[in-house]
Amino acid sequence: MEDIKAQLYQMFILGLDEEGKYEKLLENGLGGVIFFTKDIKSAKQFSDLICNIKAKSQITPFLSIDQEGGRVERTENIHKGKKYLSAKYAYEKGKKFLEGQTQEIAKELKTYGINLNFAPCIDTNTNPQNPIIGERAFSSNPDDVIDGGKIVSKIYRSNGIIPCAKHYPGHGDANADSHLTLPVIDLPLSDMEKIHIKPFKAVVDDGIEMIMAAHLHCTCFEKEPIPTSLSKNAISYLREKLHFNGVIISDDMVMKGVSNFGELQACVMGIKAGINLFIYRNCDDKTIDIIEQVYKLALKDEELAKCIKFSYNKIMELKKKFDLL
Repeated sequence: MEDIKAQLYQMFILGLDEEGKYEKLLENGLGGVIFFTKDIKSAKQFSDLICNIKAKSQITPFLSIDQEGGRVERTENIHKGKKYLSAKYAYEKGKKFLEGQTQEIAKELKTYGINLNFAPCIDTNTNPQNPIIGERAFSSNPDDVIDGGKIVSKIYRSNGIIPCAKHYPGHGDANADSHLTLPVIDLPLSDMEKIHIKPFKAVVDDGIEMIMAAHLHCTCFEKEPIPTSLSKNAISYLREKLHFNGVIISDDMVMKGVSNFGELQACVMGIKAGINLFIYRNCDDKTIDIIEQVYKLALKDEELAKCIKFSYNKIMELKKKFDLL
């Protein structure tokens, strides 16, 4: 799989569509799929779905989910009436409780065949009015966030599930939801480093394999309203200052915090900024067209082609580490 098109398709994690378009894309080398509550009706149905996806794939895809506990939980149709606690409440019950609950989530996900969980959420929730993070954060204290993040990452890793720390460089001070608009974080870099970036530095030092970049306008990185997910300055900081050597993934690219940049332009900006992997919750003609248009551009744009090859190699390294190749 050395041609540029196959390499490019590895850079995308898409949601499932009712028409089954994703099946053809898996045959073309799609990098992964993301499951939402609508896709998960029973334990057997979900396990069968994952087996079918694996059978259709050239390379084992990232089989991914957002399973944090609390508000962000996708398997609720399977265990009706039982809810995992969110990060805040699980951490407040003590480290032993957090370890036990995370082990339970990991074993459940492993049973179905999930190999990537978009957790832990290591935002330091400093804004009480934050409409999107809140109890998803372990704490408003970065040291507690570091503790929680390390516990969760270690347990997922030990169960053969790739952990993904989010939402770099920290969504905790936001007063808006990046699903609906582009939030502005107007803090000096020194404050960001002391409070919000500190947990990301800690998980990088601890060997985290994947970090999710948020759709936030952080004025310490960009004067213009460019989201972190499309910002060369923010991604370079993660690579060069924090020495992160793993895979950088975008938050969902259909969120309003990024989609207003124009679908194709946003994707190209993200690749050139240093994003290695993209999430698109939709597997529709528009999304497929974006990938195909990027491919056509890459045939003529050396910088774009070079970034795609770099990202493909990062993705293959990670898949090899978790025995997905």
